[in-house]
Amino acid sequence: MMKSIKQLIKKAFKNYYLYKAFYLIRYYIPYIVLGEDRYAMSETIRKWKKYKFIKPLNLDHPQTLNEKIQWLKLNVKENFHTICADKLTSRKYWVDKIHNESYLVPLLFYTYDWKDIRIDVLPDEPFVIKSSSGSDSYHIIRNKKSVNIKQLRNDCRRWLCSNYYLISQEWQYKNVKPAIIIEKLLLDKNGRIPNDYKFHYMNGELAFVYCAVDREGTNYRSIYSPDWKMMDVEWVSSNSHAGAVGAPIERPYNYEEMIRISSIIAKDFKYVRVDFYEVDKKLYYGEITLHHGSGYDHFIPEKWDEILGSKLQL
Repeated sequence: MMKSIKQLIKKAFKNYYLYKAFYLIRYYIPYIVLGEDRYAMSETIRKWKKYKFIKPLNLDHPQTLNEKIQWLKLNVKENFHTICADKLTSRKYWVDKIHNESYLVPLLFYTYDWKDIRIDVLPDEPFVIKSSSGSDSYHIIRNKKSVNIKQLRNDCRRWLCSNYYLISQEWQYKNVKPAIIIEKLLLDKNGRIPNDYKFHYMNGELAFVYCAVDREGTNYRSIYSPDWKMMDVEWVSSNSHAGAVGAPIERPYNYEEMIRISSIIAKDFKYVRVDFYEVDKKLYYGEITLHHGSGYDHFIPEKWDEILGSKLQL
């Protein structure tokens, strides 16, 4: 019954006007009433309880990795973080740091106005259309002939109407000017989306690599040490199931280059995640993430939250 209700609510929120009303009541008004600091703190504590963490959130003396991510969210606010969080402006940040545009996923179109999204501007090749800020705001489209353009425009309008900072309390999104981006869909020679390699750095040192495998299928998640040994640990959202690790995968062909590049980016952060794709030995930059899972994903076994947390010095 509860699952059916949630599905109905999710379907209703695809309507722009219903979503806009919900967003104003649920996020914007409390933010105005409470003010930025009180709002961010209250929402962070509420979500910590919502995602069923056993121990109370300790922000005075954070010990676990998730606690330290929460501390960083609430206390570290640098203007260049906004550039990194914006999927459009981060492209320039990347080039300025790495001096190599060939690693960028081809940008096919972008706009700040949802009305610009029309069938005639959609690429004839497979593509991804997404918001420049936020999480899970995207569509993978292999053939534009299958697109429901009315619904797509409605989704783009919803993406542009909200500020992801109010939803996640991740400050770097607060001042992002939301845009709609269309990028080439990366596919390997078998027509599958490539693995996503997420390099996690703490105090400039590579701590581990989080891999997302077969995103459109089994969607396995596994973690590897810097010397590419599979670790007996999961880090998944609270609604994910245990045992989703999958079989070991080969070290990517461009692994050393990934380390070289991500270590340059990592110098600017206490904690950061730098993502890459590899398509038939060709390397592509994914994105820069400051707070993996917004600090609410669960470790299995739980002890790894403290083990990895001890590596991050605030």
